[in-house]
Amino acid sequence: MKTINYILTFVILFAFYLIFIIFFQKNYVSKSKLKIESDYTIEEVIDELNYSGDLKNEWAFRLLSKLKKYDSNIRGGNFFLEGEYRLNDLINVIRIKNRETLNFQIPENIRLIEDMIQLIEDSLGYERGEMVDYLDSSDFLNRNNLIIETLPAFFIPNTYQIYKGLSIESFLSRMEKEYESFWNPNRLALCDSLGITKIEVSILASIVEEEQDKRLDERAKIAGVYLNRLRNPLSFPFLQADPTVKFANNDFLIKQVLNKHLRIDNPYNTYKYKGLPPGPICIPSIHAIDAVLNAENHNYYFMCAGSNGDGYHKFTSTNKEHNKNKIKMKKFEGFK
Repeated sequence: MKTINYILTFVILFAFYLIFIIFFQKNYVSKSKLKIESDYTIEEVIDELNYSGDLKNEWAFRLLSKLKKYDSNIRGGNFFLEGEYRLNDLINVIRIKNRETLNFQIPENIRLIEDMIQLIEDSLGYERGEMVDYLDSSDFLNRNNLIIETLPAFFIPNTYQIYKGLSIESFLSRMEKEYESFWNPNRLALCDSLGITKIEVSILASIVEEEQDKRLDERAKIAGVYLNRLRNPLSFPFLQADPTVKFANNDFLIKQVLNKHLRIDNPYNTYKYKGLPPGPICIPSIHAIDAVLNAENHNYYFMCAGSNGDGYHKFTSTNKEHNKNKIKMKKFEGFK
């Protein structure tokens, strides 16, 4: 009987002691920003807590983590802690998603990937060059079947709610989920029906985007022209898309593509290199991507800016008709 009493007394005292440690005693002193990755184990979280501050009674932290199921649901991110914390308060801070958020916009039509990377770094508080270093040192590109030239296809223009202090790895993981969500079964089925890949859809969409940014209802017809050329490589070995020439020359103010522009030796010059360029020439809008996926089925292979100022193109099936339209367009625009 005495033994049972001793055990009960011990259990009660230990319970009070545990309650005191968890809810009353301040067991953590923060010294710097706390960085936790979503794939951390509880031991790695403890190591990070000790690296960023001073954690006492680690055994109680482990026990409370298990009771609150934090050890199996670790949230990644940067946490800006200040001062002293009770264990219960500490776990609540890093367990519950109550961090400050920001609206991060990926705009359409950004042409250069270095501009996109700079926008991400500046908007989310990363150091300049930090994202490039991560892409170079991680398996992110390879894991997603990307190269740096096709990376613009990965970013879907939209406004996203992002937690402040999110690591680059966590940010890109979020973008992976958004990319997978965008390419839903319906879009994937349309992509398969075209016989090209998702990345190729985005590359073609970027060309369509640059060809027509005013009369959006014409984009599906333009997409049909380029798909017709891609499907007939013997008759049309070169895509001959003027926007790719401007990209290759890094001159987006070119109004009339001339022979001097066509001579540039650059893989984005589709007058000199066959097929699609190595990557998108801008981050295409969702509208442009869907225009390619729903491209018009027609027999046009040529198009030329119209000669009446309405913003539409003239479409033809033969080069002879196309040349007539070019003469009219040049006269209207005052080109030689």
